[in-house]
Amino acid sequence: MVTFLSRLALVSALSLTVATAEAAPALRGNVTVTNKVVTVADMFDDAGALAETAIFSAPAPGTTGQVDIATIRAAAARVGIVDFEANGINAVTVTRAGMTVDEATLENLVMTELSTRGLIGPGVNSTIQFSRFIDPIQVSTNGVAVRLDSLRYTKGGRDFSVRFMLADGTQTLDVSGTIDMTIDMPHLAANLPAGTILRPENVVMKSVPVGQADAYGYVPIEQLVGMALNRQSREGMLLRASDVSAPLTVAKNDVVTIIYRRGPMTLTVKGQAITSASRGTSLQVLNLMSNRVITATAVSPGTVEVDGAAVSMAGL
Repeated sequence: MVTFLSRLALVSALSLTVATAEAAPALRGNVTVTNKVVTVADMFDDAGALAETAIFSAPAPGTTGQVDIATIRAAAARVGIVDFEANGINAVTVTRAGMTVDEATLENLVMTELSTRGLIGPGVNSTIQFSRFIDPIQVSTNGVAVRLDSLRYTKGGRDFSVRFMLADGTQTLDVSGTIDMTIDMPHLAANLPAGTILRPENVVMKSVPVGQADAYGYVPIEQLVGMALNRQSREGMLLRASDVSAPLTVAKNDVVTIIYRRGPMTLTVKGQAITSASRGTSLQVLNLMSNRVITATAVSPGTVEVDGAAVSMAGL
């Protein structure tokens, strides 16, 4: 009795296994694919040995289509599926996944390429304008959505042409356009007289074309603040390195103290500046006691120093 029951259970299990293995494929109601074709495995559960067989062409990337049951039956029969479970489905919705390539994506690729070539320096603001409007393009999700294949651009110019390669590598996009590069440069915020020591509020940053900046010479604002204007200057003037200099420590005609040091000896005498000088630079000074003109170095407002090694005491 036990043996009979065991055999019956074994036969039942084998029958179930065979039935499962031979179960008809079951149709799916919604399908999403990433490739150019829809396979049997995409359309059916339990696709079996025909799983990787193409049954339909997929819609374009990023789009959706419907296939009615009659068309599905005909296509299935062509690949050897004579029967399947429709599960009451009258049509299957097929979606092909896609990635969007738009103007912003393409602009970023051009900017990245220009930066890689060293054609866009730090602080440069760039604006790209394509010669025509580019509608968003849906491409396959297989691989990179788009890559820049080639770019023609001459440094200092505006015009460029570029070729992009779309995801599947079979479609190219050729575009031309212009690029405008600007950089913020320091300008005077108000009319100021010669000798004005520039403070941060005296300087405003305004955009100018990179070509103009190259011609004038870019000067960071940090190198201007604390410097003195060489001449009377108007509001809105673009500041160049030649427009400023170190502030005067001693001005012409200032009465100064002349310090003379030699060894342990220090001598001071009154004098008058004949020329002007900033800290650490030389000037001509009249010794008011000897009426001799000597060369000294400005060390602080109202104070100059004579090199004792170069000038004897008798030469003061």
